[in-house]
Amino acid sequence: MKLNVIDSVSRMREILAVPLPGRPAALGDLLEPMAAAMPWPAAGALADFHHQGSGFRTDRDDARYLPALDRLDGVLPRIEAALHRAWEHQKAAVPGIRVADTVNVLLVLGDPDDAYLTGTCHGYFGVGGFPGWIHLTIWPTEESVGAIADCAVHEFHHNVRYANVVWDPETVQLGEQIVSEGLADAFTAELGGTPGYWAGTPDEGAYRKIVANLSLTGMGNFAAYVLGDAAAARFGGTPVGLPAMAGYPVGRRIVEAHLAATGLSAAQSTALTSAEIIANAGL
Repeated sequence: MKLNVIDSVSRMREILAVPLPGRPAALGDLLEPMAAAMPWPAAGALADFHHQGSGFRTDRDDARYLPALDRLDGVLPRIEAALHRAWEHQKAAVPGIRVADTVNVLLVLGDPDDAYLTGTCHGYFGVGGFPGWIHLTIWPTEESVGAIADCAVHEFHHNVRYANVVWDPETVQLGEQIVSEGLADAFTAELGGTPGYWAGTPDEGAYRKIVANLSLTGMGNFAAYVLGDAAAARFGGTPVGLPAMAGYPVGRRIVEAHLAATGLSAAQSTALTSAEIIANAGL
């Protein structure tokens, strides 16, 4: 596996130096290689998609952006080192496990006025379920800068899992995403990292509600069960009475029960089916 951590901090400085009318296109140049590998909008719509995903604005100047980029100095090498360690650990646990030939990592500055990013998400989040790409969004604070490398490891685990386990958006069950989040957090902890703000002890009512719906089909129905009601409303889903990030600690609880029952590590479990893990957890 080749790891390509894009020097996006330098690229974003260049984008912010472009006059406002040209910034969406300059941002599109940064995002287009990733968009080509994902079911995302065409290049002309990438700036809008970026804004909807809590990214920094290209339609107005903001004096906070350049100092924020200064706070990201040194972050990319830390992410790269953490991901190299993660891959060495994973391939030692499961020799021959599949992974994309190249895993690209793109870190983008977030929008400090986006309350979902800065409040609910503590200034950072990631997407890593498309083999070959990890996308990280951050508004730099002491917490987010300190946590972003572990977030990248969490997303890297998704990247490896979905190079080995099929995710069909139409037929996938909620149990797959719940298990995958729990596995990624257990994998991060196994490497000595700290799972993010989404981790914790699940509310017993939330646990029962999510476990009762593990067979729910279609990823479009998952937002409330994984991210909570507020996120579901933001992304066009239906609230079901669950708090923010409800699915993550439920997934970790299921995975920990599986690990205890089998004696396997999280890395050894990366490519197991969610049905097997759920069964091993006694559910």
